[in-house]
Amino acid sequence: MTEKEFIEEVQKLGIMPTKEQLQQLEKFYQLLIEWNQKINLTRITEKEDVYLKHFYDSLTIVKEIELSKVETLCDVGTGAGFPGIVLKIFYPNLKIILIDSLLKRVNYLNEIIKELELKDIKAIHTRGEEYHETFDVVTARAVANIEKLLKYTMHLVNKNGKLVAMKGNIDEELTEEVKKKISKKYKIIKINKFLLPKENSNRSLIVIENR
Repeated sequence: MTEKEFIEEVQKLGIMPTKEQLQQLEKFYQLLIEWNQKINLTRITEKEDVYLKHFYDSLTIVKEIELSKVETLCDVGTGAGFPGIVLKIFYPNLKIILIDSLLKRVNYLNEIIKELELKDIKAIHTRGEEYHETFDVVTARAVANIEKLLKYTMHLVNKNGKLVAMKGNIDEELTEEVKKKISKKYKIIKINKFLLPKENSNRSLIVIENR
């Protein structure tokens, strides 16, 4: 996905990127590649792949959540900063906490935040299950199976908030039996399955609330 294709596709999501946001994204890409030589952040390094599989993919959460109306967001197991850093670039209104269990990655994330001059966002070295603050939206991209993920995240979701689990193909993982089990404790609001542009790989957004 070229930058031009990225712009076209995010516009379909209702996002109109500014010149400054695109410059921040480009700088993020350069820093990601630079840091990736020092610590293992991602196997995806080709620019067009990063724009599709990391940058665009991070923004697909807007298919289910209107982020311009959200105040606080927590990205659990953020890794290289996806979706959290990308969401902050395009939705500066968000107050974001990035959680990761690896200190090296947290140091990298806080350096990215500084370099991109992002405000109201910080990375914390902890695990989701050990953190105790609540948020309007909690997200986790490609983190654990759905049942484990709920143990790591649902206590972080505030009374009117939502968890958005961002995953690939979830058919095998989210069986009818698993759905029933989850529904005893939580409320599955929506399961949105779609294909990533260009390569047509499977993506899913699972939106869950506390009962």
